[in-house]
Amino acid sequence: MSAEEDFKRVGDELADLGVRISRMMGSPALKDQAGKVFASLQRDGAMVFRLVRDTPEHAAALQLAGASLFDPSGQGRVMKDWVVVPHSSAETWTDLAEAALSRPR
Repeated sequence: MSAEEDFKRVGDELADLGVRISRMMGSPALKDQAGKVFASLQRDGAMVFRLVRDTPEHAAALQLAGASLFDPSGQGRVMKDWVVVPHSSAETWTDLAEAALSRPR
């Protein structure tokens, strides 16, 4: 599957929890019932999740091959609550999205 198809699959799997697929700054995004983004698909096919630092899910996500803290500017100013997970770990995306959805925003 392509990254876009895997992203849509995650959104479809979480739809019963009130999750909807939308856009944020031109990228496909998952929003909760309040309209807050908790995950987004990046142009390179990776997915970024708001997992909240110092949580088990955040630590586990960073252990995945190719995962990193999200740096939207590309200039070393990371968003420490957000983790980028490459498409090669797409099998973890639904679990990570569920964890991100469950964290307070």
